Amino acid sequence: MDLSVDEAEHSMEMHLPYLSKVFQGHTVKVVPILVGALSSQNEAMYGQLLSKYVDDPNNFFSVSSDFCHWGSRFNYTYYDKKHGAIHQSIEALDRMGMEIIETGDPDAFKQYLREYENTICGRHPISVFLHMLKHCSTEIKIGFVRYEQSSQCKNMRDSSVSYASAAAKVAASGEEEKEG
Repeated sequence: MDLSVDEAEHSMEMHLPYLSKVFQGHTVKVVPILVGALSSQNEAMYGQLLSKYVDDPNNFFSVSSDFCHWGSRFNYTYYDKKHGAIHQSIEALDRMGMEIIETGDPDAFKQYLREYENTICGRHPISVFLHMLKHCSTEIKIGFVRYEQSSQCKNMRDSSVSYASAAAKVAASGEEEKEG
């Protein structure tokens, strides 16, 4: 990446203070992997290459992304009136993506992005991670734990950025059978 792209990249700067707090008192090695705009084929390839690291319980992954960047300044104003106010439509759109991510299906996530063109910055690292989970031998369950918007858009002149936090954990034995 060139210097201007590197200077604009902020995911590591946002995550390192949290990781430092979580791992306080422990010696850890951080291996940042910056994922740019990849083709679907490269997302799958890198996901497969990195999947073996998911199977090592000593590894921890932190994937950074905002969710919907909504408003004319972001060139994205998708609005489905059946959900109510604009901010409710944005939340419904984001939650649809979150539910798909929770399934762990990278192809369904790619289809969602194709259909709705949601402006999720980290769509490529999320896709790589979903491919990692698809190809590893450990069953991982993703669950979203929090969702927020920077503002509640009520008209087409407003703008907002959505934020969602998820955690992934090793699925308990038989967990899928209980849910299904």
